[in-house]
Amino acid sequence: MPPVTYRLHAKKTMSAPDALLALLSALKWRLRFTVAKVLMTGNAAIGEAAIRAGCQCYFGYPITPQNELTEYMASNLSRRPGCTFIQAESEIAAINMVYGASVTGVRAMTSSSSPGISLKQEGISYMAACQLPGLIVNMSRGGPGLGSIAAAQSDYHQSTRGGGHGDYRTIVFGPSSVQELADLTHRAFELSDKYSIPAMILGDGMLGQMMEPVEFKHEAPAQLPVRANGLRGAKGRPSRFVRTFTSNPAELEELNWSLFRRYQLLQKNEVSCENYLTDDAQLIVTAFGIAARIAKGAINEARAAGLKVGLFRPITLFPFPQQQLKELAKNTKYFLDFEMNMGQMIDDVKLSLEGAGEVAFYGRPGGVIPTSTEFLRVITRLYYQKGLS
Repeated sequence: MPPVTYRLHAKKTMSAPDALLALLSALKWRLRFTVAKVLMTGNAAIGEAAIRAGCQCYFGYPITPQNELTEYMASNLSRRPGCTFIQAESEIAAINMVYGASVTGVRAMTSSSSPGISLKQEGISYMAACQLPGLIVNMSRGGPGLGSIAAAQSDYHQSTRGGGHGDYRTIVFGPSSVQELADLTHRAFELSDKYSIPAMILGDGMLGQMMEPVEFKHEAPAQLPVRANGLRGAKGRPSRFVRTFTSNPAELEELNWSLFRRYQLLQKNEVSCENYLTDDAQLIVTAFGIAARIAKGAINEARAAGLKVGLFRPITLFPFPQQQLKELAKNTKYFLDFEMNMGQMIDDVKLSLEGAGEVAFYGRPGGVIPTSTEFLRVITRLYYQKGLS
């Protein structure tokens, strides 16, 4: 059988591999995505979404399992006029470069994985103190310590409690698909700018590596966004200072109250979650991120067997959708928290329910990936132990 050929011009045909190479070389980076959906890894989807959100600066340092994001930004962000990619000498240097870029008013980001995020915590605390926006991506892996490169959810406490020193929090999103990685990257930049608070995408090694169809809902801005309060020279105005230290406790107290009021506004206006088959559920599973996808598979099988089980999935991990979860306790008092750790989000689940429900837990730490069949057995056992029908 002769090789398949593709006609690119009226008088020229070539083999399929040559045609593909010619097509790819002819396309500019802006034209790579001309169809509604494209197949991409989670790491690459974050990079593309960040570019389309107007990210001007990326500073990173290699670590598995997020290296593809750094590679994507090296290849694509640097081609955009006015944008900067730097592979820093360390994670500490990278977050402080984000700090400096954000001072000038541009959108900046960094990414890493669990131990690398630990090294960034001082810089994130400094950004919070200076009321600076910026995006941090954590494609988490097994721990503690250097751990493993397998997917895990053991960074929940670190992410949602600030992570560094001082009374501060970061806006934290917990995506569960490649599409959500793209959508929430854009939203993270928007909310970070709106509230002048650093934002974080808390993914994991599985989400970063998997490939799924994704649709990008925003085009890269023709003009890169610059905040009005950025330090870009004091011509025509008094000088402004951005600093983290003050010898006046009253001044520092007011800063903390200012941040706290913004956290309250986030809780009131910006929380998001997913309710899946919860209307008639007698047992509700709480899970976030990739664990929620595993839970959905188990819940679908449980439903097929006649068990009334549903899923509550927080999408904003901070602020946590407390009221939305508490509402579910009006119809059932049985909850099962499922995480790929030893139990961290369960603290927020219990705090939200305020004693209105019983909360059981099942988790696998260290990078072990539980299966939906395994979790179905846990659901079934608890369901019948509680006498549900």
